[in-house]
Amino acid sequence: MIVEGKNAVKELIKAGKTIDKICAQKGDKMAEALAFQARESGARAVFCTKENLDKISVTRKHQGVIAYTTDFVYSELSDLLTGKEDSRLIIILDGVEDPHNLGSILRSAECMGAAGVVIGKHRAVAVNETVIKTSCGATEYVKVARVTNINDAIRALKDLFFKVYAMDMDGEAIDKCDLKGDVALVLGSEGSGVSALTKKLADRSLRIPMSGEIASMNVSVAAGVGMYEYVRQNAKK
Repeated sequence: MIVEGKNAVKELIKAGKTIDKICAQKGDKMAEALAFQARESGARAVFCTKENLDKISVTRKHQGVIAYTTDFVYSELSDLLTGKEDSRLIIILDGVEDPHNLGSILRSAECMGAAGVVIGKHRAVAVNETVIKTSCGATEYVKVARVTNINDAIRALKDLFFKVYAMDMDGEAIDKCDLKGDVALVLGSEGSGVSALTKKLADRSLRIPMSGEIASMNVSVAAGVGMYEYVRQNAKK
């Protein structure tokens, strides 16, 4: 797995993940400092020109540093249920295909303290170099469960008394719904939204009230709004 960008590599080192090799741009003080830190933990550090980094970069936005590490390790759905038990938020993505959207959602999930994110193995983007770069290091902290069947995951969470809400333009206003306790928010693909069967499995559908002329939001933005509303309602006063 290739991890690119200063923030992403910084969080990789901070999290204590194994780095096999790190390439840093000569003359870039922050990039070189990251390479020295990684080398202290056993990584092989290589200092090269920007042109060399451009050639090996996958995202084309390496910011002067590229790290090579082991492939991303997914969690099991059960792993997302460990930890705090007073109120847990899980984000379920039904067919999100854009790596930039997944990376942004993971970043918001980390900031909002979500228990984890569930993605599908089929017809959906996996955690790749672009996702890691876009997440700005959030992939080192957010648990991601990659499941064969999204609907089976929803059924499992409902058996554990999670309230499952599908975010959909035809639902009720999200700020009028009770989001306290254990909640799973389901967001659909960029093109068609939440699938019909998945929407049917959910306890209800929720929409984000909007007053503009455009009647829809980018899925990563919608996820961020949904997570914020959950945090707002569960904040201890």
